[in-house]
Amino acid sequence: MRVGALTVDPVYDGYGDQVARDILHVPGKPDAWDKCGHYVDDAGNIQLICGGYLLRAGDRMVLIDAGLGEYEDEQWHGGQFLGSLRALGVAPAEVTDVVFTHLHWDHFGWATRNGEIVFSNATYRVHQADWAHFVEGPDADPEDVQQLSPLTGRLETFDAETTLLPGLDARPVPGHTPGSTIYMVSSGSERLLLIGDVLHTPAEVSDPGWEAVMDVDNIAAKRVRAELIKATAGSPDVIGAAHFPFGHVITVDGEHQFRFLQ
Repeated sequence: MRVGALTVDPVYDGYGDQVARDILHVPGKPDAWDKCGHYVDDAGNIQLICGGYLLRAGDRMVLIDAGLGEYEDEQWHGGQFLGSLRALGVAPAEVTDVVFTHLHWDHFGWATRNGEIVFSNATYRVHQADWAHFVEGPDADPEDVQQLSPLTGRLETFDAETTLLPGLDARPVPGHTPGSTIYMVSSGSERLLLIGDVLHTPAEVSDPGWEAVMDVDNIAAKRVRAELIKATAGSPDVIGAAHFPFGHVITVDGEHQFRFLQ
C-alpha cells in the first residue's frame, strides 16, 4: 500500500493455527469468543498470518519483522519469507535495515540462518529492553540466544521514542514484551501504524479486557491496546498488525470494531 510517497508491502512467510480460547480470553467473560465467532473456524482455531512488512523509502529497503523462518510443525508453517521478498523485487542483500517490533520467535525467524546473518548488508534494530530480556537475561531461551547472537555486530538498540529515518518513527509500548515497539510510517498527511502484537486478532478491538497468554505484562499490554484503540478509532490511520491484514478501527453503535481495507 501507499503511504504518501512511501510504499509498504506485506512479506508473507506462513501461518500458525492456534486454539482461540487457549491464547486469548477476557477474564470474567467466558462467552467472549462466542461473540467473535466469525474470526475462528469450526474447530475453534484462529489462523495467525506470519511474516513482516517491507518499507521502501528512497534508497532504503526496510523490513519490519522477519517471520517464522524455516519452521514447520503441526501448528506453525513457515518458510516462504525470502520467496515473498523476491516476488516484491528485493533480494536479501538489498535490504538495508531490519527492525523488530519485539523478539518473540515468530518475528525474527529469518534474522539468521544456520548461524549466518540472512540480510547481510542490513543494520538490525530493536528496543534495548527486549534484547536484554530475550538475549542477555537469565531466563533467555538458549535457542533464541543462539539465533539472535550473530546479530550483535550489526545491531543498534534504542530505549526511547526515536526517528530511525525520515518517515519511520519508533514508539516503545512495553507490555506484550518489555521492549514492544510500534513503528509509525508517515508521509504527508498519511500514517500507517505497524503495531506488532499489540493486537493479535481483530477480536481484541471489541473489548479492552482481552488478555493474551503471550503477554509478558498483562496489565501494561491491556493498557497499551486500550490506548491504541481509543487513539485510532474513527481516524484515517491504517493499522498494520503482525498477524492479520491492514485495516481501520471504527465505531459502530458505540462499540469499536476492526474493518479490513477493501
